[in-house]
Amino acid sequence: MRGPVPVACQHGVVSETPILHADLDAFFASVEQRDDPSLRDRPMIVGRGVVLACSYEAKARGVRTAMNGAQALKICPEATVVPPRMSAYTEASRAVYEVFAETSPLVEGLSIDEAFLDVRGLEQISGSPVEIAVKLRREVLEEVGLNISVGVARTKFLAKVASGESKPDGLLVVRPEEEEAFLHPLPIERLWGVGRVTTEKLRSMSITTVGDIARCPESRLVAALGPSSGSRLLDLANNRDPREVAPRQARRSIGAQSAFPRSSRSLDEVDALAAGLIDRTTRRLRASSQVCHTVSISIRFDDMKRASRSHRLPAASASTEPLLSAIRLLLADAKPLIEARGITLLGVTLENLAPDDALQLELPLAGDPGSNSALDAAVDEVRERFGSEAIMRASLVGHDGVEAPLLPD
Repeated sequence: MRGPVPVACQHGVVSETPILHADLDAFFASVEQRDDPSLRDRPMIVGRGVVLACSYEAKARGVRTAMNGAQALKICPEATVVPPRMSAYTEASRAVYEVFAETSPLVEGLSIDEAFLDVRGLEQISGSPVEIAVKLRREVLEEVGLNISVGVARTKFLAKVASGESKPDGLLVVRPEEEEAFLHPLPIERLWGVGRVTTEKLRSMSITTVGDIARCPESRLVAALGPSSGSRLLDLANNRDPREVAPRQARRSIGAQSAFPRSSRSLDEVDALAAGLIDRTTRRLRASSQVCHTVSISIRFDDMKRASRSHRLPAASASTEPLLSAIRLLLADAKPLIEARGITLLGVTLENLAPDDALQLELPLAGDPGSNSALDAAVDEVRERFGSEAIMRASLVGHDGVEAPLLPD
């Protein structure tokens, strides 16, 4: 899936464009095609109940991420469907992030498959930003076996837009003198925060391109979208984005979520998914030698609206069962909403983290043996040695929820 490199990325010193946005192409699908040559150059889908990812060949036929699996196969019946392999995606992500770390000391991870890199000041060591980007793409392909698209620009916002425009397998540099010519003809959906509702509002105002927003009076945008959204979109349309590339700080929360097709879900199925998500997050919590004080859930309903609930624990913990009990209390509170409106996504988050040595300052929960219980430790060891799918709750066998791996802790 190697595509042509845009003319705008020809070699040259571009010291005014020090920010790279690197984004792996169709990440999960690309890992599957890398590991199974029979899947290459053909439409394929990752995930059965809901499309977690799809190859560019499937995208060309109209398949999209988060689409119902049955609908995707109606659109593209010749597609091969494979189950997700989260451990393989996590391993590939870690390998790519090692390349990022070797490329620049300033890396801001956005997700498992994309990051910003600040390469200013590296000209004498590594070359110009364009040369660094070329080398980065080559090393990811050679060392990890995956294609990655890179945008190079003066701001984080524009670098991300550029990488998106360069896909698949491209490299696009937007020099300062080219910013307006590149950005303004793009459709309004390219701006961060412009979803379906905002798009409809803007189009009703005859605003269809980024340039239309850039030329719109701020007062008109604010009146239509509110002071925060209106001013922010005007700034982005004029490439005003002062944010620096900021490496991640220590985590304040650990979370996971699972999506599933739009259909009625029994509370038993929701409970099973919650248990699986708690198994996953508490394992990461213990691996990071932390405990949490607060748990929360987030729910997306069939109408795509969301709700959340949170609960502060009487004492911090990293053990699975006390945290699962707290999550079940929150789900019981949300039961009427789930029954009335359906559910398409469930997320759990462990918040207000602290080092696990702080447990000695806390009163233990009744029945909580602490964060290093024998059962938790044994389960963690099995999963560490043989993969996350090696042991699971019986209630989760055969479920079609889709869990997305996150950045390494």
